[in-house]
Amino acid sequence: MTSAPIVVTGVHMDLTDALKETVRAKAEKLLRHNPRIVRVHVELVHTRCSDHSREFGAQIRLELPGPDIVVREESDDLYKSIDILVDKVDRQLRRRHRLDKEKRNHPHPTDLGELGKAA
Repeated sequence: MTSAPIVVTGVHMDLTDALKETVRAKAEKLLRHNPRIVRVHVELVHTRCSDHSREFGAQIRLELPGPDIVVREESDDLYKSIDILVDKVDRQLRRRHRLDKEKRNHPHPTDLGELGKAA
């Protein structure tokens, strides 16, 4: 089984090797939960603003069958933003899996209407 590519980009900041490895390690955890993930895009942002509690942001976009999952988190520390972001995405993946399983186990009947009647 091949793993999905993890793309890490930095906006208004230089990415260090330690930062890239941290993001890759956290994203690998998500890939273990859901093997159907096609691609992971992580964007790390440094904004210069007067509100230092939202200075660093991290955004992740998971490409998988169905709608993509996009989550953004901002805080005063980049590593904290990444941790919170991964926790949020992990909860969304588990919720999506639970709802898909629920649909499989409790299918709804389909009304064909006029198409189902024989002529």
